[in-house]
Amino acid sequence: MMNDSLCRIIAGELQARAEQVEAAVRLLDEGNTVPFIARYRKERTKGLDEEQIRVIQENYAYQVNLAKRKEEVLARIETLGKLDDEIVKNVNACTKLSQVEDIYRPYKQKKKTRASVAIANGLQPLANTFMSFPRYFKETELDAYINENVKDREAAIQGARDIIAEKVSDDVDVRNKILDSMTNYGRVVTSEKKDHEDDHKVYKMYYDYSERVNTLAPHRVMAIDRGEKEKVLNELVKRIKKQNVDRLAKSATTPEELQKLMKMMNEMQKMHISL
Repeated sequence: MMNDSLCRIIAGELQARAEQVEAAVRLLDEGNTVPFIARYRKERTKGLDEEQIRVIQENYAYQVNLAKRKEEVLARIETLGKLDDEIVKNVNACTKLSQVEDIYRPYKQKKKTRASVAIANGLQPLANTFMSFPRYFKETELDAYINENVKDREAAIQGARDIIAEKVSDDVDVRNKILDSMTNYGRVVTSEKKDHEDDHKVYKMYYDYSERVNTLAPHRVMAIDRGEKEKVLNELVKRIKKQNVDRLAKSATTPEELQKLMKMMNEMQKMHISL
């Protein structure tokens, strides 16, 4: 069943009229294909082309999934007895699935992770010590954490790092600051893969392409994603420049937040997540 409010959201994002989006969604719900609608139903969509209809199709499905996921997350947090008005407000304000997942992340039952193993091995106090940025720390202090499962000093340090990485990556405020910086200062770069099967050159314009993340139109995002899924394109978000890292660091309002931001950036880079 078509959701009029979702159609209005999509119309605003695509700078199309709401009635055009509604008409396209109705035709898709009736089982019509995108090429058929573009060719034979122009009078109902007011001239939408195939790419525009495909974007509407994908965006509408995304918005439906987003609304469904919001309901699921709120219901699950409520079963934990943790739901309050602030969480409800924040979840309902989300415009992306990733934002909903960021809010839900601290409440999600975690599978066994490197951090959970490190905590079980008694390394939480060491991680807390590192996060406090002590002025003096003797390497011999690591010996207190060596046990049957932590073989040496290097293993103790690695375990503490795993705990810190998970703790910081679960912090929604830090994640949002990183995401905002990537969005405002990052660049999407695509290149052609070898031995692909794009015989009709559908993705030719993206064989060697670069654009700032914050200017990338929705239909280009969809096209790049399809090209990557079809193994025609390589996609990369390039790291922000040093001055933008500095700008991100300056956005911290407390020393503790600065520590979390810098830890998050360091861990993301070590895990080859580009900023």
